[in-house]
Amino acid sequence: MKPAARKELFARLAAANPHPTTELAYSTPFELLVAVVLSAQATDKGVNKATAQLFPVANTPEAILALGEDGLKEYVKTIGLFNSKARNIIALCRLLLEQHGGQVPENREALEALPGVGRKTANVVLNTAFGHPTIAVDTHIFRVANRTGLAPGKTVLEVEKKLEATVPKEYKKDAHHWLILHGRYICVARKPKCEVCPVSDLCDWYGASASVA
Repeated sequence: MKPAARKELFARLAAANPHPTTELAYSTPFELLVAVVLSAQATDKGVNKATAQLFPVANTPEAILALGEDGLKEYVKTIGLFNSKARNIIALCRLLLEQHGGQVPENREALEALPGVGRKTANVVLNTAFGHPTIAVDTHIFRVANRTGLAPGKTVLEVEKKLEATVPKEYKKDAHHWLILHGRYICVARKPKCEVCPVSDLCDWYGASASVA
């Protein structure tokens, strides 16, 4: 995709949704961190249902540690991979208290050192909790970036690096959310909703499929 088309794509997504944000429910950086760890291979809706029960009872590292691993599992057992996620959350709570005064660190290296936190989770937290212009590439963004021609790449990291290098500066902080929502609701995996897509005329895949038709 050419720079002018790329800028137009984000301008249209911004016009349609000027203040995008995550669909995970949270009120503090710590709640967001826990929610993102729980969201791996799970839906935001399912995570929100679990954290709506958990956070009123325990929404700090100290409170979750007080629950213990088995106690935490009772709240998150409806979420896929809940055993390993509960184990990681207990361990990361301990590290937050031991190394960061119970606060979520605002840098990638420290975040990625926490159990259950990889590059994607760190990017989400840095972007959503702290306003950094990071782009967390999940399956939705990977699909949209490749399908549209916005930032094609064979790996998640390659797509992330291309997006970081090419997304216009004024759109970089919110690009992550716009692309996730676009992939989640319009540029879906099996039958993309091109007929209602606000950027279909800029899309490589739509242009190619239209010319074939």
